[in-house]
Amino acid sequence: MSERFEILAQARGDAGTGASRRLRRTGLIPGIVYGGGKAPEMIALSHNDLLLNLEHEAFYSSLLDLKIDGEPTTVVLKDLQRHPAKPFIQHVDFQRTSQDEKLRMVVPIHFENEAICAGVKKRGKVSHNLTEIEVTCLPADLPEFIAVDMTNLEVGAVVHVSDLVLPPGVELTSAQEPGTPVVMVVAGFGGTGDATGDDAGEDESLD
Repeated sequence: MSERFEILAQARGDAGTGASRRLRRTGLIPGIVYGGGKAPEMIALSHNDLLLNLEHEAFYSSLLDLKIDGEPTTVVLKDLQRHPAKPFIQHVDFQRTSQDEKLRMVVPIHFENEAICAGVKKRGKVSHNLTEIEVTCLPADLPEFIAVDMTNLEVGAVVHVSDLVLPPGVELTSAQEPGTPVVMVVAGFGGTGDATGDDAGEDESLD
């Protein structure tokens, strides 16, 4: 992993709707940490600091350094509860990690070199069917994303889940069927994708 995030939190003892409401009035949000063979622990953390971290795509699929009252533990983000109408986080769940215990995580798919894709150069259009996928791996092998190189995809090409190139130590879960399309290059409107830019603008010459 190329990026690590630090989260400062404090243990909390009060539970329930009323306690959570009081926390939010002070700029904190309630959360919970579970897993790793330990009992779940209720925490509180800064709402604004969390929002800043959530602006980074990597935060959702990275190992996170969580410090609870100064005590460090490594976690991953497992769930967020957002306000249905306002830009507020209402609750957050973290899962502790163990170096010898595999995780199940949803990671983004990055489509690289779309601008120079062979099919796009022939007026094809890129259609994304999946933008994230669930993987399983040890914490040390957790990827920030899965890359799909679009460079040589022609019009009509389809990349399926089974075609994804995974980093060492990373496997797909059964959440997606192997034959599910991830991305495809389809013919653009008004043509088959075979015409070149030079041909498209030519008019028949008059004698």
